[in-house]
Amino acid sequence: MSTQPCKILETFPNPTPERDFHVHMQIPEFTCLCPKTGQPDFATLFLDYIPDRLCVELKSLKLYVWSYRDEGVFHEAVTNRILEDLAAAVAPRFMRLTAKFHVRGGIFTRIVAEHRQPGWHPAPYVELSGFSEERGIRD
Repeated sequence: MSTQPCKILETFPNPTPERDFHVHMQIPEFTCLCPKTGQPDFATLFLDYIPDRLCVELKSLKLYVWSYRDEGVFHEAVTNRILEDLAAAVAPRFMRLTAKFHVRGGIFTRIVAEHRQPGWHPAPYVELSGFSEERGIRD
């Protein structure tokens, strides 16, 4: 696989398609250019999805995100384009992309875009007391 920016998203078979499970990714080094000024915009992307038959391969995702580095695009447009490309590649049961852009002119911008399969509904949330999400273990 190339180590150059690339718009191709690779996938692999979901190892447990019979179960809903949540994939969470934090991508802290997203950059693109302001289409008005050409100045760099920086964001942290949060990708959350429930896979169906496919999962996104991480190196291809990294190269895909990198491909926006020199592209002039508005925050709203790039967030929705990334979500559309990811949803087209993996056809998830559910996917949410949150883009938290760093301050520009005293304004922080957060864009949230979602995709869901028709008819898919999440299972009820279960709260486990004494459970540490960060460590994945009970306190």
